Amino acid sequence: MVHLTQTASKQRSERRIAVRLPLRVRGRDSRGVVFEEETSSENLCRSGAAFVTRFDVAIGSDLEIRIPFSHYASRRTESDFATSGRVVHVVDAPTQGEHLVGVQFTGPRFQRVFRPENAA
Repeated sequence: MVHLTQTASKQRSERRIAVRLPLRVRGRDSRGVVFEEETSSENLCRSGAAFVTRFDVAIGSDLEIRIPFSHYASRRTESDFATSGRVVHVVDAPTQGEHLVGVQFTGPRFQRVFRPENAA
């Protein structure tokens, strides 16, 4: 089942970087059941992220997202990055029972810069 909207791809104004960072995602699935999951980003930009989840989330759902500082911060004084986001697209992931979810941040934007993992 594919829920990709053309408007989501048209709204994306920043290039996403393929980088895997651990994420803690909290929200409600499509049935309204609260969940919290540890996963990792598939790609990331200042205004959004994509990640795989085993939960069925609906487009338009609001999620809380946290990235532990130890995986991106250069200074020990920094705290975890925490923001909220709205699901803008959902597609089935290659692994059965999982979904690739794209989220547009509605809270603070991610302020780190990364090189793609496939860059030398």
